[in-house]
Amino acid sequence: MQIALAQLAATTDPDVNLGLVRDGVRRAVEARARVVVFPEATMCRFGVPLGPVAQPLDGPWASAVRELAADAGITVVAGMFTPDPDGRVRNTLLATGGGVEASYDKIHLYDAFGFAESATVAAGATPVTIEVDGRTVGLATCYDVRFPALFQRLAGDGADAVLLPASWGAGEGKVEQWELLVRARALDSGTFVLACDQADPETAGLSRGKAPTGVGHSLVADPMGRVVDRLGAEPGLLVVDVDLDRAVPARTATGALANVRDPRQAGKATFG
Repeated sequence: MQIALAQLAATTDPDVNLGLVRDGVRRAVEARARVVVFPEATMCRFGVPLGPVAQPLDGPWASAVRELAADAGITVVAGMFTPDPDGRVRNTLLATGGGVEASYDKIHLYDAFGFAESATVAAGATPVTIEVDGRTVGLATCYDVRFPALFQRLAGDGADAVLLPASWGAGEGKVEQWELLVRARALDSGTFVLACDQADPETAGLSRGKAPTGVGHSLVADPMGRVVDRLGAEPGLLVVDVDLDRAVPARTATGALANVRDPRQAGKATFG
């Protein structure tokens, strides 16, 4: 399956960011990708109040992305913010096009490194998989990558790949942690992990600020934890051809799911 990672530097203007999505979809179609993954917070970068930005899944921003995907005949996965009844927002992945219509609300919130995502964002509770061309693909978001149980749960639900949009926080050692965690989650779930981060905003002439606004270095790791390909810090499009038939033999060989003895993991994890 041809999958594209569209590493971009989102602004605080959803309309401008929609233009970036439009360009990414066009380039992915030209590369004959079946899926194009955009980062977490593609709708609007972190660092500004999210309440006024959030829209429902049938609102104008999601509807525009849905139309782009339908016109292009491709599955688009992109990060946005949706309203939550408690007054906060949900950190939501929209998956649409190519016969797919689904959404995933980020389960693990980034209350770490001095940032409190939960102050403005309500957590999701339900793991989500989608079907693309008859294959099962899992969804996860950024900080989720620090929690192996979710990835093993997605593999237990039949996923041979996990799409991981992110807006990774900058800091000492954070790029190294990002790569290490992506590779580890691929290995301990026996799936391909396709991780699409926001580009380092400074490479696009934007201020980085104090919020987690991305470091770039999107990458793809195979089910044995090896890096298939990667990008640098700047905006770019990475297109990879992943052989999803390698996933089951890999996790069978390692016993990544079969040998788990913790009932909270590998298809038995509970959330919420």
